[in-house]
Amino acid sequence: MTTAEPTEAVTGVPFTLNGTELVAEEGELLIDACDRNGVHIPRFCYHNRMKPVGMCRMCLVEVDTGRGKALQPSCMLPVTPEMKVETESEATKKAQDGVLELLLANHPLDCPVCDKGGECPLQDNAYAFGPGETRFVEEKRHFKKPIPISDLVKLDRERCILCDRCTRFASDVAGDPLIHFIDRGSQTQVNTFPDHPFSSYFSGNTVQICPVGALTAEPYRFKARPWDLEAVESTATVDSTGARVVLQSSQNEIVRVLGVDSDAVNWSWLSDKERFSYEATAKGDRIEQPLVKNEETGMLEATRWNNAAKKVGAALRVEPDRIAAVGGARMPLEGQYAWAKLLKGVVGTDHVDAQLDDGLPGPLVLGLPRATINDACKPGGVVVTIGADLKEELPTLFLRLRHAVVEDGVKLIELTSTATHLSDFATVRFDVTPGSVGQFATAIAKQAGADLDFDVADESGLVEAQADKVAAAAALLDGSVPVTIIVGRGNLAESPRFTSDAVGIFRRLNDDFQFMPALRRGNINGALEMGLVPGFTPGGVQRESAQLDTWPDVPDFDGMDTKEIFRAAAEGRIDTLLLLAANPLQDFLDEDLVRRALANVKTVIAVDGISTETTDLADVVLPAALFGEVDGTFVNLEGRLSPLRAKVTPPSQARPDWMIPAELAIVLGVELGFTTIDELHSELSEVLPSFADIDWDTLGSSDDGPVLKLNRSWNIEFGKPAAAPPATSAFRLVATRKLWDQGTMVQESPSLASLPSEAAIHLNPDDIERHGFVGDSVTVRIGDQTHTIPLTSDVRVNPTTASIPVCLPGFDARTLITGRSTTAVEIRPNGTT
Repeated sequence: MTTAEPTEAVTGVPFTLNGTELVAEEGELLIDACDRNGVHIPRFCYHNRMKPVGMCRMCLVEVDTGRGKALQPSCMLPVTPEMKVETESEATKKAQDGVLELLLANHPLDCPVCDKGGECPLQDNAYAFGPGETRFVEEKRHFKKPIPISDLVKLDRERCILCDRCTRFASDVAGDPLIHFIDRGSQTQVNTFPDHPFSSYFSGNTVQICPVGALTAEPYRFKARPWDLEAVESTATVDSTGARVVLQSSQNEIVRVLGVDSDAVNWSWLSDKERFSYEATAKGDRIEQPLVKNEETGMLEATRWNNAAKKVGAALRVEPDRIAAVGGARMPLEGQYAWAKLLKGVVGTDHVDAQLDDGLPGPLVLGLPRATINDACKPGGVVVTIGADLKEELPTLFLRLRHAVVEDGVKLIELTSTATHLSDFATVRFDVTPGSVGQFATAIAKQAGADLDFDVADESGLVEAQADKVAAAAALLDGSVPVTIIVGRGNLAESPRFTSDAVGIFRRLNDDFQFMPALRRGNINGALEMGLVPGFTPGGVQRESAQLDTWPDVPDFDGMDTKEIFRAAAEGRIDTLLLLAANPLQDFLDEDLVRRALANVKTVIAVDGISTETTDLADVVLPAALFGEVDGTFVNLEGRLSPLRAKVTPPSQARPDWMIPAELAIVLGVELGFTTIDELHSELSEVLPSFADIDWDTLGSSDDGPVLKLNRSWNIEFGKPAAAPPATSAFRLVATRKLWDQGTMVQESPSLASLPSEAAIHLNPDDIERHGFVGDSVTVRIGDQTHTIPLTSDVRVNPTTASIPVCLPGFDARTLITGRSTTAVEIRPNGTT
């Protein structure tokens, strides 16, 4: 047992631990106070990120609170003044022996074949605190094993010690009470209800926190032993939350990803997408060598890097205004900076956009004061969510915000076109129809006392009908408590102009409000900061051409965005199009426009690590390294800089993203100024003030990473919000995202590829009854197109709106999106026209 060392005296609660006088924090649990002072108390059920329940009794210690010594569970006992604690007394050791003996009475001794062997708390505690042998000779209980409780998790009930960790996480943390205790007595077990699988987006967390081998992850089962694994800490890149993770590899293959307890970001929790999409790196359809299209056969053929680079160099020697680039959000920061420097500083084009017309305007993201996740989750504060359902788009942020609202008293105001997975906990939730969010924001701001020179434009009467909610929201936004506004793109069938209008109104209401961009794509904040956005170029990226000496660090935004780029390409105004780790045929909202654009561009250059339907149509394909194969950095939605670490080597000739533009610059007769990643980091620190104090060598090794000062000095001008669309007999379309979709990283991960559900149109039950829709499908008409689409009754959908997720198997919802400010569709019973 570790001997307690005295800690420095602080204001708090004095107590004695194993004869040493110490001080605990006010309200601190005894088990945490002991941990903080170097004394480990064994435990199974206790987890510092969940409420204690004292079920396993493994943490019993001898405590004297003034009324004599008694064995008490340290996970349930706050430290009180003058408490005396003995963790090494005979009574304590005997209690721990007894608990372990009882737990092992029915536990199978199958450590040699158990995935948990070698990192099992039960195994460790049995060696350290157990009796050494058992007195039980009776037959142990038996269950069928293992049983799949979801597509990703298997359950071995014989190993379960009923610690309640998995059930508490599912119910209390994730809000998915899909796994429970059933039966009684010695037959008590953890299981799911019949025909109700453990289909939680967060099921992998229960595997990580299980103290035995009862829950195992299907992608990792029997892949490696813990002592064979090599590990490095990194950052998840599948969305913009930037959860901290540990990458574990065996034989040069990533085999497992675990969450790291980052107090600022993810608290060790991960979504299953963050946890299991590493499979795309090892098992996806990788591009391993440069490819060039054979002009005679039209097929891509392998070639040498020099040949491919020369062909790309020739394509970049055309007029700068006829060159464009799309994508880059999946790259590390270093690759984004290198590409921005090549495209804007050497080639001289400003037609560069990392967003695929599914995000928010660049000035909005770059110019607003940022909040951190801890700012948003500060007890007693107020959070306003505009747009996205965070559980579907940023699930780890959803867990943090859910805890803040449910446990810490944060007040939530929702302005979303459909109810979200947080709506049940919202203090105020508005029924927002597409196009009306700016008018709701105007009504709230005027009620809260904002000096606006325009009135609410509410022809439909929707805002007036929710006047009580407007008053309640205005009272919460009176400036007496911190306010964070989380802004996402919750409806892809609606112009982002309406969201920008709402943000502008709240900005004018109070300058102290902070904002958080809930953009879905991985390193999108880094991409925008590095200049992969029209018009903005960071310091150091200077145009080398004779047309302009330097790019000013102000919001000019004269280049084309992604939609404009594809329109120009379709019209023959773009000669060279670069696709930077982008798959627009799958991700862009107008697939037909993308196909016409690719067909009319002279040279399409794809830079990617995975073969997609888009790379198949390219003229040149350059292989890039993927997550876990390259060192770099990541900027999350807070502006927090965290490390990306290489754990395995890239396949064959694939290269880190930053190396590719550096080589292309040499082909063009110039140099970018760096040949190593250290030189690139030095340049970033020299030319960008927000990076000046970064210690690149120790980044993320001892803390959660620095929060960069990303907001600009300019003031964004917000005008009068657009009027809400008038009432109509048609349904207003809400096009949403789902976590499991047909995106590249999901479909290239074998364990995740089958998880997306079939596309269906979701209507409010009252609308279904009112319009007489029967059966399991309806006829949807938009313009001269008619579609038969599966129908789902969904109480979360606002009346008079129709919600449908994009990028799912079955019906392609993108065909319903018109590109107008809002989209209206006619829905009739199936079989009618």
